[in-house]
Amino acid sequence: MAEQDRLKGDLVKRARALGFDVCKITKASLPAKKGEQLSEAVQRNYHGSMNWMATTLERRLTPTSMWSDAKSSILLGMNYGPKSDPLVTLRQDKKATISVYARNRDYHDVIKGKLKTLAGWLASKTNAEVKVFVDTAPLMEKPLAEQAGIGWQGKHTNLVSKDFGSWLFLGSILTEVQLETDEPEIDHCGSCRACLDVCPTDAFPGPYQLDARRCISYLTIEHHGPIPETFRAAMGNRIYGCDDCLAVCPWNKFAVEASEAKLVAKPENDAPDLEDLAQLDDASFRKKFSGSPIKRIGRDRFLRNVLTAVGNSGCSDLLDTAYKNLDEIDPVVRGAAVWAVYRLEERDKFIDMRNRYLKKETDPYVRLEWNRP
Repeated sequence: MAEQDRLKGDLVKRARALGFDVCKITKASLPAKKGEQLSEAVQRNYHGSMNWMATTLERRLTPTSMWSDAKSSILLGMNYGPKSDPLVTLRQDKKATISVYARNRDYHDVIKGKLKTLAGWLASKTNAEVKVFVDTAPLMEKPLAEQAGIGWQGKHTNLVSKDFGSWLFLGSILTEVQLETDEPEIDHCGSCRACLDVCPTDAFPGPYQLDARRCISYLTIEHHGPIPETFRAAMGNRIYGCDDCLAVCPWNKFAVEASEAKLVAKPENDAPDLEDLAQLDDASFRKKFSGSPIKRIGRDRFLRNVLTAVGNSGCSDLLDTAYKNLDEIDPVVRGAAVWAVYRLEERDKFIDMRNRYLKKETDPYVRLEWNRP
């Protein structure tokens, strides 16, 4: 037991030295109830078009479904707290709001290298097999983090920490080694509904339930094709992700600013100009967001989001920005540009534009966008 304690102590010290803010351990299994909750969400199609949630469901139910020899789960958290209220930019019509986590480097890249270093050390000390995960494998990291005592899953389904509020990236290591476990955390949400009530699109069917199909993070990142019109106005100027439910959590009063330089927001991503973003071609988009998670959605999906924000701006001086995208090759981008013009232009001028553009438009979706009353 003393040897196991020393190993755990050394592990935690090394994790801290690598830049992790918290390191705790739990067993490599989850209660059946967690799997049942996930299965129910998938049955209700709350995962939307994220089909991998359904195809990997059985492996997600508990870590040992993915790796039967796993004995312990090492959960690590890295703080990415913003230096100021991330919702301030929502009131700046000509600016764009980017989710806090995407304002600098891709956290997968930042964390994975550190995880591999830590896992390599553990493997060398124990001669046991290890596997590392950063949000890309069929592993329910948030329930494991709750079970390990890092925090609890709040009513918005995200992890909340008494020490860091809503702002923790998670990584995990599974190992064959039997390590001493930490005490689980309990739910401290109480009667609070702040995260549920602030959601612009009513994405929470109830506490601890999320319908991704209504979530702005899903709509701006995972969703392909046009943004459903039902949610366009509610998106405001959010062009990549949404932090509303995270930012209003009262536990953020204990949050601190990120210390890892690669997770501190780049100034140019705090509140970029919509006009500048709408002019990015593919090459400039890739250059601007090199190393950023934003790059993975591609320029066209990104521009769809930007033009939706342009349409929501209420700023007629952004009309030229919308007009310049009416001839885009991608029909989804063209359609978003049409919607932006419709929102900002005078009705008679919009109708005049419609009559001209419909003569050459063949895509049924774009034609539908033009054919508005």
